Amino acid sequence: MPDAASPNAPRPDSGRLVLVRHGETQWSRDGRHTGTTDLPLLPAGEAVARAAGQALAGHHFVAEFVSPLLRARRTAELIGLQNLEIDDDLREWDYGGYEGKSTPQIREEVGDDWEIFADGGIPGETPGETVEDVAARASHVLARVHPLLEQGDVILVAHGHLLRILAAAYLRQQPRFAASLQLDAGAVCALDTHHGIPTIASWNTTHLPSV
Repeated sequence: MPDAASPNAPRPDSGRLVLVRHGETQWSRDGRHTGTTDLPLLPAGEAVARAAGQALAGHHFVAEFVSPLLRARRTAELIGLQNLEIDDDLREWDYGGYEGKSTPQIREEVGDDWEIFADGGIPGETPGETVEDVAARASHVLARVHPLLEQGDVILVAHGHLLRILAAAYLRQQPRFAASLQLDAGAVCALDTHHGIPTIASWNTTHLPSV
């Protein structure tokens, strides 16, 4: 039987929701908005994914969900997850006409202090999404995950902006609160509850805290 202090010990209440952002791609390295473009991980991105796998080694998850995009699926594979379910709602923000562009490039085009969480995407080769659109998808994920958390920990492997917005929704904050949550490539986060209140157990780190 696991020791009560072990991260794998049975939890007295609901499980934790573990979030992992995919490893680095060429565009994420260069600060370019990467939504629907299906880029592979760089070698450095594969390395941080393996490091996340080491941090999560031996941890039991009652459910494992991943974005359909290659960079997230490869990260999940390198972590060592074996019971993955693809969830289309975990795909990254659709930036529309801003796809592949950096924030400075977009600000130069629009002539003001454009910011993705406030201003969203515009139609391009894809329709683009607002922060509220992404938050609606994140809320669908949380609705599916909630009953599973009663059984134990659940892991989601996805994308920076999507996971930040999902965390805001979990914490019962407005979607734009996500702008205040920095999330690096390959980072591991854990959302929990304390006396029934949604909390952040750890954020933007390389390990899970012990129970």
